[in-house]
Amino acid sequence: MKVKEVEHLKERRIYDVEAPNRSTGIINGKSSNILNWDDVRYKWAYPLYKNMLANFWTPFEINMSSDSKQYVNLSEKEQDTFNKIIGLLAFLDSVQTDYSSKVAAYLTDSSLAALMATLSFQEVVHNQSYSYVLSSLVPKSKQDEIFEYWKTDEVLRERNDFIVEGYEEFLQTPTPRTFLKSIIYDVILEGLNFYSGFSFFYNLARNQKMVSTSTMINYINRDEQLHVYLFTQIFKGILEEDPQLRDAELENFARDTFDRAAQLEIKWSKYIIGNSFEGIREADLEAYIKFMANKRLNELGFNKLYPEYNKNPLPWIKAYSDVNSGKSDFFEQKSRQYTKVSDENGFDEL
Repeated sequence: MKVKEVEHLKERRIYDVEAPNRSTGIINGKSSNILNWDDVRYKWAYPLYKNMLANFWTPFEINMSSDSKQYVNLSEKEQDTFNKIIGLLAFLDSVQTDYSSKVAAYLTDSSLAALMATLSFQEVVHNQSYSYVLSSLVPKSKQDEIFEYWKTDEVLRERNDFIVEGYEEFLQTPTPRTFLKSIIYDVILEGLNFYSGFSFFYNLARNQKMVSTSTMINYINRDEQLHVYLFTQIFKGILEEDPQLRDAELENFARDTFDRAAQLEIKWSKYIIGNSFEGIREADLEAYIKFMANKRLNELGFNKLYPEYNKNPLPWIKAYSDVNSGKSDFFEQKSRQYTKVSDENGFDEL
């Protein structure tokens, strides 16, 4: 007989003198809420925190003078695609800042709440970076217009509404199951919805265009990979602590949701990029999106959605998004130490 699921999530208390510092669970557990990094429940939490700190950056590190000279010489289509993708990224990171702060309230474990606070801060930096880039390239009136694209562009609005509506069920009715479902949408947002846009900027850099903007995108890409790792660890951790939550309904939901998300992302990529730019083809982008959907489902613990898409069809992207330790930045050759979180051999093959 199936045990009835807990029907609500409890918010973390500011402090609890009766509870241990080391939490008893990710959600609906007990914790004093006093963080001692040497006494935390999840061994992966502190290494991830150090990774997130090692990635620290600010937009002011990036000199936009060369991009400001190049932008005016981009084709009309290049400028339009550039602007609309920046508008998309600004929307996604704004939503993510708010969602992650709301998630943090329900995490019993204080180390995971700290990681979520760090994630939220990084999303704020990402949003600042979009304003920083645009202020270097276009007048204030155009910048304001770009930040309104998410309201007026029908294709962009459709895919954005899909994500926000997915978050709403959790925000309105916070239960363990709606929380898990919201994480699936989160992994779509941070691990799938950014990637066709990232590929456009990286392709510009391949052609020696807008290299400073692409450097910034590389920094954001690095952060987002760690964010996906955090949420997938939380997702799998909850299922380990409460196995009854993993059932056919959840897996079907994950697969159906990723399929819908991939179709929306493919529609967006055809609309915004298509076959308009040398070095990046519509068919390859579609294959890349399906490859990434498989990769993210696998990271959540589910089977591939598109079995025939096992290899990354855009392998050149790896040079721009690598997060391995000891690497220097591809664009600026600026020495920075990064620590690896994900497996090296997991990027180009499933």
